Amino acid sequence: MKKCSGTLTPFFARSTLVWLTCLLSQWATAQTKVTISGTITDARNGESLLGATVFAKGQAGSAGAAANAYGFYSITLPPGSYMLTAQFVGYAPRTLPVTLQSNQTLDIELSDQVVDLGEVQVKADREEDPITRNQIGAETLNIRAISTIPVLFGEKDILKTIQLLPGVKSAGEGNSGFFVRGGAADQNLILLDEATVYNASHLLGFFSVFNSDALKDATLYKGGIPAEYGGRLSSVLDIKMKEGNNRKFGVTAGIGVIASRLTVEGPLGPHKTQPARGSFIVSGRRTYIDLLLKGVPDSTVNQSKLFFYDLNAKANYKLNNKNWLYASGYFGTDKLGVGSLFGIEWGNATATFRWNHLFSNKLFLNSSLIYSNYRYQIGLGGGNAKVTIDSRIKDWNLKEDFEYYASDRSTVKFGVNLIHHTIQPGAATTGTESGFNPVNLTEKYALESAVYGSHEYRVSDQFTVKYGLRLTAFTTLGPGTYYDYNPDRSIRQTYQYTSGELVNTYLNGQPRLALNYVVNPRSSVKLAYERNAQNLHLLSNSTASNPTDLWIPSSNNVKPELADQVSVGYFRTMGENQFQFSAETYYKQLQHQIDYRNGSEIRVNEQVEADLIYGKGRDYGLELSLNKNAGRFRGWVCYTLSRTERQFDAVNRGDWFAARQDRTHDLALMGTYKL
Repeated sequence: MKKCSGTLTPFFARSTLVWLTCLLSQWATAQTKVTISGTITDARNGESLLGATVFAKGQAGSAGAAANAYGFYSITLPPGSYMLTAQFVGYAPRTLPVTLQSNQTLDIELSDQVVDLGEVQVKADREEDPITRNQIGAETLNIRAISTIPVLFGEKDILKTIQLLPGVKSAGEGNSGFFVRGGAADQNLILLDEATVYNASHLLGFFSVFNSDALKDATLYKGGIPAEYGGRLSSVLDIKMKEGNNRKFGVTAGIGVIASRLTVEGPLGPHKTQPARGSFIVSGRRTYIDLLLKGVPDSTVNQSKLFFYDLNAKANYKLNNKNWLYASGYFGTDKLGVGSLFGIEWGNATATFRWNHLFSNKLFLNSSLIYSNYRYQIGLGGGNAKVTIDSRIKDWNLKEDFEYYASDRSTVKFGVNLIHHTIQPGAATTGTESGFNPVNLTEKYALESAVYGSHEYRVSDQFTVKYGLRLTAFTTLGPGTYYDYNPDRSIRQTYQYTSGELVNTYLNGQPRLALNYVVNPRSSVKLAYERNAQNLHLLSNSTASNPTDLWIPSSNNVKPELADQVSVGYFRTMGENQFQFSAETYYKQLQHQIDYRNGSEIRVNEQVEADLIYGKGRDYGLELSLNKNAGRFRGWVCYTLSRTERQFDAVNRGDWFAARQDRTHDLALMGTYKL
């Protein structure tokens, strides 16, 4: 039984023709121009500054650009003399004179800005990025800003911070899980240095797995998701780790109410007279609640386990002006147990190996090999009566991402992505006196491939358009046993597949479109449309994700989930750029949503697909946000009015109903005052 199904669109042919026409036009024009490119870094430690802006102005013309995710920028201009200004939030602007007669490389370092908080000058370094940036539904979080937000038990937590943003809601009181624009918790793609994190919670959700001491920045995409991202319906949270200090060694430590932290960083290579070619950082955390329990006389308590630990590490090295190497990883584990009665252990492990290569001043490559692993183990009883249940999901991921800066008005991104998934739904080992038989469910294998392309074109100083397409193929592979089911959930037919044999394939074309119209220097209107497909699905008995949730792939019975979203927004800065206001509205339609019948057992169940039911959904809402980011008092207020509804033929007589994650009204307030 082999199937191939999906949705392809004529948009691909039309957009490809337009794309090639624009590229040829830009290529012809660019022959009379020159390009200046380089990296923008922190002068204190050599960290690349994602999103830093560069603007060149001279008699021959003017142009600007933003540094990409790796700190690289490229600007194409007519030959001549220019004043080049680089800026980034929290850093002093730097202006340099440059004379361009041929292609040139210029690396720029920015220093921390010391500003009187009573003044509003600090706003100058923000520019009009929220106005001119052709991106809707995105929130960029700087770890420096997160450190000023009040936190639980003294632990800075990036996931708790994003729950204060418009359109983002907590999955439960004190829980690090979150919902974005009505989507379920599993419909968020969480990335740490490009590696997927399948469960981002420590201590059953009270803390996240992300140690802020090891993080540099994060971007949350709620709408207008770029074509280079895929695999989830609702959002992408892209978190980048720090790269370490390439100028000097340093050690920082912290003691909290329930956990302690230690971070070591420093240069790799000679660094006395100039920054080293490389750097590293290692950061670890551990709780000590279990150590306190050992002092309790009750043996059931003092033999219990309740702790987590995690470790982040990253190193980078610059081979030459065209090649950079990076390696990073994360390892974390939680253990929770009550004597010999019950125990659960879960954790993530990731590794990313990255090569950045500069083919020319205009063409940049990021090549990555990525490993992700999430596993959990449940133990019941002890001795010969013990029952142990194991489950895991493991990925190997290869990514090739290109950026081509065709001109000062045109940027093209394209690439390929190949992921091999291995899913162990569950294996139960039993003691001789447990009264249960051992179970070993069929491992699932799948190959997820994607190719994408996008083109951002500045039509005029006021109007920018960005369009693209992501084409995905999800193939379920053998070996394994698969079933077709009758309406009464009995097995109609059984299929056996050998290793590498194709079970079924789903193709999905996912178009993207984003428009930005600058009304005036202080306001803009933005619009975006995107389709997303999701081929990995989480089965859970709770609203929030928990360690023992089960991931299953699309198969002959389970179709990919699909979502089409349209969003429109109005953005405005006020005062001396010290206030920022935004209003966004969205509407999202969902297909092939998954639920299960009453009384279903989702764990250690070989025929779990027979218990699933499928329906559709709709999410819509209005998000309002007002930020104050200057002066002694800073903060924001966000309000979201939304509805999240689902429809299943077998539920509520087939009528629409409010989903578990529906929250009609959501208000978030955050403020800090510097004494």
